Amino acid sequence: MKTDARGRLFVAGGSGGDARVLDARTGAVLATYRLATGAAFVNDVVLTKDAAYFTDSTNPVLSKLPLGSKGTLPAAPVQTPLTGEIAYGAGINANGIAETPDGRALLIVQSNTGALFRVDPDTGAAAKVDLGGETLVNGDGLLLLGRTLYVVQNRLNTVAVIKMSRDGRSGRVTERLTDPRFDVPTTVAAFGDRLYLPNARFTTTPAPDTPYDVVAIER
Repeated sequence: MKTDARGRLFVAGGSGGDARVLDARTGAVLATYRLATGAAFVNDVVLTKDAAYFTDSTNPVLSKLPLGSKGTLPAAPVQTPLTGEIAYGAGINANGIAETPDGRALLIVQSNTGALFRVDPDTGAAAKVDLGGETLVNGDGLLLLGRTLYVVQNRLNTVAVIKMSRDGRSGRVTERLTDPRFDVPTTVAAFGDRLYLPNARFTTTPAPDTPYDVVAIER
């Protein structure tokens, strides 16, 4: 999920194969978009100055909601096949998504291979980011702050910290953060000098009274 300056919440619809835009204050659904039919997992979303982009972990497609000059929502999504060096396989494929530091391209992590890709938002062409041999297996939510990219590695209970080049073509893992309170965190947000990560607890069979929480760590 991501919010914009107009108080709208953009939601990736998971196995529903859709995307929704809600009024963040009232919860009213402003628009719903069908992004896939059949098997799908619309996993994550990033907002840029002129669009919202969604990943699908099942189908190699990049979905775009182009926004008008005043943030007007489109009538329909634009869908572009992911091509180039990314190859879908079994398991969770394209997952977390963010902009490159220079804002000219997108970064997408592929969970099952641990690869990070720089993707042309217009053509869908994906090129593997040079991480100096490091991998990001179980990569999930991404957060870019300046030139620092935080990558949540969910089942590893780890956050990889990567110093990215401005164009997003290369990066260097500078450290990995963990915390004993992590229980399969899936995404990350920042507030002040802290990172906040919700525990998905994928290894725990859910019940009506299963507790969930958010872990705050220093960044």
